[in-house]
Amino acid sequence: MSGVNLISLATKGVQALQAYQPGKPLEELEREYGISQAVKLASNENPLGSSPAVLRVIRDQLHNLARYPDGNGFALKTALAKKHGVTTEQITLGNGSNDILELLTRAFVTPDNSVIFSQHAFAVYPIVTQSVGAKAVITAACDWGYDLDAILAAIDGKTRMIFIANPNNPTGTWLAHHQLEKFLSQVPPEVLVVLDEAYYEYASDRAMDAGDYPNGMQWLNDYSNLIVTRTFSKAYGLAGLRVGYSVSHPEIADLLNRVRQPFNVNSLALAAAEAALEDYEHLEKGLACNVSGMRQYTRAFTDLGLDYIPSVGNFICVKVGEAASIYELLLRQGVIVRPIANYGMPDFLRITIGTEQENERCIAALQKAMSK
Repeated sequence: MSGVNLISLATKGVQALQAYQPGKPLEELEREYGISQAVKLASNENPLGSSPAVLRVIRDQLHNLARYPDGNGFALKTALAKKHGVTTEQITLGNGSNDILELLTRAFVTPDNSVIFSQHAFAVYPIVTQSVGAKAVITAACDWGYDLDAILAAIDGKTRMIFIANPNNPTGTWLAHHQLEKFLSQVPPEVLVVLDEAYYEYASDRAMDAGDYPNGMQWLNDYSNLIVTRTFSKAYGLAGLRVGYSVSHPEIADLLNRVRQPFNVNSLALAAAEAALEDYEHLEKGLACNVSGMRQYTRAFTDLGLDYIPSVGNFICVKVGEAASIYELLLRQGVIVRPIANYGMPDFLRITIGTEQENERCIAALQKAMSK
C-alpha cells in the first residue's frame, strides 16, 4: 500500500461532500433490533405500491432483459408529451429526477458560478452544487417555506441556477401560482430556474382545494430558462425502478441529452412508467389514501398537543422536541420515520403517509415514545 492520500486526488468539491443519507431500510432495522414486520414511513414511498398494470408490463418485459433499452425512450417520451401538451424534444429522461438535477449542474454550472436554494430545501441541491465546485447560496426560509424575495435579492452576476421545490421536501410547504409567476418574471433570463415538482400529484390534489396551485408546465413557453422536473417514484409507486424526467426548452433538453449516460433509464422502468401513466384508477386510490392518512396524523398530533407543519406532500413534519431520541424509541417499536436534523430541523421528525393501519401503528408508537 502506498502512502498516497487518495481523498486528496478528488476534486475539492467532492473531497468535502457528505454522502446522501437515505431512510433506514426495513431489512436493516429488523436485522439490528431483532424485529419482524416493521413499518417504514421514512422515504415518502407510495404505501399502495405499484399499479397492477405496471406489474403485468414488467412480467411481459422479463424475456427481453439481455437487450439494451431504447436509449431515447421514444414510447415514454411520446406518452409524456401527450399528457403535458409538449413536444418530445422538450423531455429529458433520468434515473429518477435526482439524475436530472445532477445533469443540470454538470451541463450548466462551473466553479465560477453560484447556485441558490432555500434553507430546509431538498438535500440533493447542496450535493450537486458542491460536486461541481460551485458556491451554494442558501437563503433564509419563511414559515418553513421559500422566501422568493430573498432569493431574488441573492441573485448576482455569478448566479447560474436556482432550485425551487414545490411543494418542498421535507417541510411540505407550497408556493401559489401568483407567487411563482411574479418570481419567474423577475429572474434574469440567463439564470436557470429548476422547479422540482416531485410531489406535484399529491400537492395538486390537495392544494387545489385552496385554489391558485401552479403547474410549472404552463410557463415553459414564456420562460426559456425554466426547467420542470417530475418523478415516478412517489405518486406512481416506482421508487425501486428510478425513473424521472424534466420538461424544458428544447435547447436545454438537447444539452442535457449530451451529458446524460447512454441507457440511463432501464427497459423495465421505461415500460413501467408508461403503464403507470395510463392507470388513473391506481393513482386516484393513492391520492385518496394520502388525504385520509394526512387527516389521521393531523388529528392525532392535535390530540397529543404536538405542533406540525401543514403539508401538501405525502409526508408531514411534526415537532417532538429531542427528535433523535424519539426516533430511536420509534425504531425499537418497529417504526421507521425520518429525523431531519441535517435539514436544520433537529426538533422535527418527517413521517411518510402510509396505509391506515401503518399510520395507526406509527401514532401509537409516537404516543408511547412521547410519554417516556
